Amino acid sequence: MSRIGKQPIAIPNGVEVKLEGNILKFKKGNLSKELDTKANVLVELKDNTIVFAPKGEDRQSRAYWGTYRALANNVVIGLNEGFSKTLEINGVGYKAALKGKVLELALGFSHPINYAIPEGIEITVDKNNIIIKGSDKQIVGQVAAQIREFRPPEPYKGKGVKYADERIIRKAGKTSKK
Repeated sequence: MSRIGKQPIAIPNGVEVKLEGNILKFKKGNLSKELDTKANVLVELKDNTIVFAPKGEDRQSRAYWGTYRALANNVVIGLNEGFSKTLEINGVGYKAALKGKVLELALGFSHPINYAIPEGIEITVDKNNIIIKGSDKQIVGQVAAQIREFRPPEPYKGKGVKYADERIIRKAGKTSKK
């Protein structure tokens, strides 16, 4: 049995939820999201909560049970509070700057890297930190991973772009024989 799938999702004030067939529609203000639960999961709206149940006893239905509950919970949290990731830039001369809807990164290459910010994502730059915010958890994580991919942290000096809570395991450099 899915421990995640059994838990009901409380709908906060201001978030509207509608069930149309297999599609859950979430709306808060001008933001709206849809989640298609296919035919593997039963969805019910009861007393300002969303309850999920597997349609059958087969393995596939039970797997989707917890998955769709987690996805729906992420949509509710995203619309209500939003998600954020913080990246840290380490290195001499490494910097980031916002120019309209483009993030310009100087990461030790011969040219600056211009990253176009996708719709629904808000990026702020504070000294050597890049803060990525948005209502979709998947897109926030994907943008953070793409920016980190330009210059991942290296293990000898720790230079590069890393997540703020990431711990880089450092390696010792070469040693000379005496």
